[in-house]
Amino acid sequence: MRRARRRDRRVYLFSHPLLFALLTATRRWPVQRLGGTVLVHSRDAFRDGLTRIPLDRSAAGTTGGAAGELTGGELLFNQDGAGHRGSRRTIMEALGAEGVHRLRPVWTAVLDHRLAPLAAGAPIDLVDVAAELAGATTAALLGLSTDPHTLAAAARTAAAAAAREHLPGRPRRRAGQTAARTATAALTALLDVPAEDRALAAMLAVAAINTTVAALPRAVAWCADADLWSYADSDPDALTSELFRVTAPTPLLPRVAAGPGTAGGCPVRAGDRLVLVARHAADAHRTGPCPADPAPASVAQLVFGLGAHACPGARLARLQLTDTLRALARHRPRVVSARVDRRSALPGWSRLIVAATR
Repeated sequence: MRRARRRDRRVYLFSHPLLFALLTATRRWPVQRLGGTVLVHSRDAFRDGLTRIPLDRSAAGTTGGAAGELTGGELLFNQDGAGHRGSRRTIMEALGAEGVHRLRPVWTAVLDHRLAPLAAGAPIDLVDVAAELAGATTAALLGLSTDPHTLAAAARTAAAAAAREHLPGRPRRRAGQTAARTATAALTALLDVPAEDRALAAMLAVAAINTTVAALPRAVAWCADADLWSYADSDPDALTSELFRVTAPTPLLPRVAAGPGTAGGCPVRAGDRLVLVARHAADAHRTGPCPADPAPASVAQLVFGLGAHACPGARLARLQLTDTLRALARHRPRVVSARVDRRSALPGWSRLIVAATR
């Protein structure tokens, strides 16, 4: 377990070192105010930040603000009221039980094809597998004929460019803004959907592909280093839940308060910037994955958000990871080499080479 945590910690230390140094230094306090920024670490304060404080969905530096600025559209992330509820309902229907059942053969076909070399003793790159799996699933979700690798590469480039411009505390530069808009335009050009749906489709592609490419390889590395493969058959749901809790693919949520409220007893003013640290709220920094005694669902769910701010793709993400781990478990792969992605929007690997141990 120590080796697994040490390896996974590298994705934070090498990808966003200054940001995560700040979060580490302040995590002893449930909530910490630094000027107009409120860092939210504790579980209760995290819940307050998502359910008890009105949020400005289109403020600069937030997910919604970045989405609207780059695409010029009203999206799930920056809509309010009826518009938000309508978009969310449409997405929930597409990613509900029936929608996920329809998409499942897409990613299982990728797994069958891409994991086959393990049986012959050849190594594979799990990051490349995850990119193809995410690209193929997203293309099927959006009804596209785009090559999965091409779609995944465009979505990852767009997310990385946007993240560099919207990290909390980072000064914005015109060149960076131009690069982000160029990358988003390149992604949008791949989306053969009605013009009025293109902005939302772009953001769905960015969210689905980047979280998948960040999460799957990190989960596999944890399984390999901590030898958790037996749980993929004996208790796959607990294994998946614990790995998502510990990897926390989207480790922090940048938000801006639209009105006054409190988070963990700390007063929050309208206009305050909130940094909601999902990784700390789910206790990922303190406890490793334990499928034999998993964290309660109410805790594990926090990495997917809460209430009206819960991720609509959680069901799909869980099933994709469960299927991936089950397909790999028969080979009990070990990590041969790993390289941190220093440019990605989310902490993750740019390469994770694994080989079968049996």
